[in-house]
Amino acid sequence: MLPHGALFRTGKEGVIRKKLLSMDILDAVIGMGPNLFYGTGLAACIMVFRKTKPAKRRKQILIVDASSQFKKGRAQNEMLSSHVDQIFQWYRDYQDVEGVARCVSLNEIKENDWNLNIPRYIEPVIEEETITVAEAIENLKVSLNAAYEAEDKLKTLLNDAGLQGGGENLR
Repeated sequence: MLPHGALFRTGKEGVIRKKLLSMDILDAVIGMGPNLFYGTGLAACIMVFRKTKPAKRRKQILIVDASSQFKKGRAQNEMLSSHVDQIFQWYRDYQDVEGVARCVSLNEIKENDWNLNIPRYIEPVIEEETITVAEAIENLKVSLNAAYEAEDKLKTLLNDAGLQGGGENLR
């Protein structure tokens, strides 16, 4: 368990990381969510080492972005057993999962200067709701009408209270 900086910092940490990667004993990097550990709000990462990797895992590392696997808490976030099970399943399957996990070759990591920063290898899936121009215009009209109604109601309340409702109109 380490801070994320251990995945990309240069200097002595970079030298150690390069040596460990060159030895092909790092099996996986798992990025955790924020505020899971008492005393720090920082996200941590787990580096999984295996002295002898299975043949199909040699010269590659599974990188997992498990940063969404937690239950939000008031003072501290919490990992439920379902989160742990999901993370373990990704590790056990050792295969690409869009936006979550990717098997990265040592050659690619070497080309990236031995940098293991998770966002370098895993792009989050962005689920955007796209609407048409006509829908956007209709939403604008509905919002404007609601604003006009609120303005009229405010003016009525101010007048009923004997207050001047002056100021600029929205229309």
